[in-house]
Amino acid sequence: MELETDVVPGIHRVEDAYTNWYLVEEHGRLTVVDTGVRGSWESLVEALGRLGRSASEIEAVVLTHAHFDHIGFAERARTELGVPVWVHENDIPLSRHPQQYAHERPRSLYLATQPKALPIVGAFLRAGAFWPTPLRAATRYTNGTLPVPGSPRVLFTPGHTLGHCALHLPERDAVIAGDAVVMLDPYRGTTGPQIVSGAATADSERNLASLDALAETGAQTMLTGHGKPWRQGVQSAVEQARAAGPS
Repeated sequence: MELETDVVPGIHRVEDAYTNWYLVEEHGRLTVVDTGVRGSWESLVEALGRLGRSASEIEAVVLTHAHFDHIGFAERARTELGVPVWVHENDIPLSRHPQQYAHERPRSLYLATQPKALPIVGAFLRAGAFWPTPLRAATRYTNGTLPVPGSPRVLFTPGHTLGHCALHLPERDAVIAGDAVVMLDPYRGTTGPQIVSGAATADSERNLASLDALAETGAQTMLTGHGKPWRQGVQSAVEQARAAGPS
C-alpha cells in the first residue's frame, strides 16, 4: 500500500496493486472515492491510522464506476460501517456483477503482446482483484452535486463503462477522473494521459468524446484511477489522451 497525503489539500491518494482510490476530508468527515481491490480494506485501516482518523468519520463511499478494481471493499464498507455507496444508475447492474463487464477487445490479446502489463496483472492476481464482492445495495446518482463530504460535482463521462463518472471538486481545483483518463494503462503498462485500452473499455469512441466534461472544469490537478497525479491542467491531459487515441 502506498499513501500520498494531501495530494491536493484534504485529498489523500491510496494505491493498491497499481490502482488508486481516495479519501476526501471535510471538517472532520470523510468520503471514500472508489474502494480499490479486494484486499484494500486492510489499506483503509492502515491509512486511517496514519492520518489519525477513524472509520467512524467515513460518511459515504462514491464509486466512479463499478469495475472489479474499483469496487474492492465497497460492500464491506456498506455493511460494516453502515455508509451509503453511491453508484451512477447506469453502473448498478455492473456493481452487482462486477466480473461481467463490456470491453472492446480480448484481454488475452494484451497479455500476449504487452509484456509491460504483466507485473500489473500479476499484482491484480495477488490482491484478488478479479474476484470482488458484489455490491448488494447502492444509492443511485445521476448528476448534480453529491450530498457527501467534499460536495463533489458529478461529471458524466461514459465510455469506459456506461455509467462512468468523474468528480469535480472546485474548491480544491481538482478532478478525480476515475478511469475516464488514466496515467497508467494496466493492460499495456504505458504511462501518460490516455484512455484505458479496449481490454477494459466498453466504448472508446464515446470515452474520448466524454472528455469534454473534464476539460470544461479548467481544473489544475487530475487524480486518476491508475498512475500518478497530473498537475499540468486537465485540459492538457485531455488533449494528450485524445492524441494518443484508443488502443
